[in-house]
Amino acid sequence: MGTRRMMKRILCTGLLALCASAHADALIGHDFTGWTLRTDPAAVVTDAFTLGADGVVTSTGKPSGFLATTASYRNYRLHVEWRWTDKPGNGGVLLHIADGPMDRVWPTSIQVQTKHGAAGDLLPMAAATFAEPPTSAPGAQPVIKAHTAPASERPAGEWNSADIVCRDGTIDVTINGVPQNRVTQAKPAEGRIGFQLEGAAYQLRNVTLEQL
Repeated sequence: MGTRRMMKRILCTGLLALCASAHADALIGHDFTGWTLRTDPAAVVTDAFTLGADGVVTSTGKPSGFLATTASYRNYRLHVEWRWTDKPGNGGVLLHIADGPMDRVWPTSIQVQTKHGAAGDLLPMAAATFAEPPTSAPGAQPVIKAHTAPASERPAGEWNSADIVCRDGTIDVTINGVPQNRVTQAKPAEGRIGFQLEGAAYQLRNVTLEQL
């Protein structure tokens, strides 16, 4: 490929990436409008999540439950950045939250693990399913499809990023720029988006969604 042609291709690729990012909307604005907290027992959002002037969301990780959008989404690209503020622990991003059976406090959904040491694992929660077989032992709970590449999670205290693309039941997960997981025929294929409370304090920033 000639130098000019190569440079033109690199420039076009960069412009396309810039245009794509320009269409991404912040999911968390100046407050938690458009979000709801589901815990057992019920608590108010500010008991579990606070929003700083810098746009960083801090979560206590307690009580057990999840924060979820009130709107539902189907085909989208979700970008999330997170880090542990105390010690590494357990957490996750819930995709396609739907009404229906619950697994303790967890709703029917597909979970992208942010759990320390397992970032990028995918879990079908409650009544959710996908086509690919799990990597967890038969009959084991929870059901897990482990990430496929070497771990790309950054050291505790550093910011991590998850880029999640959902399109008609296919879910692709990239952690810190490394493709880590993919499932197809996910059910439900649309629903609300949420963040778990599983006992560990963490922070979120740059939570954006681009509808495809």
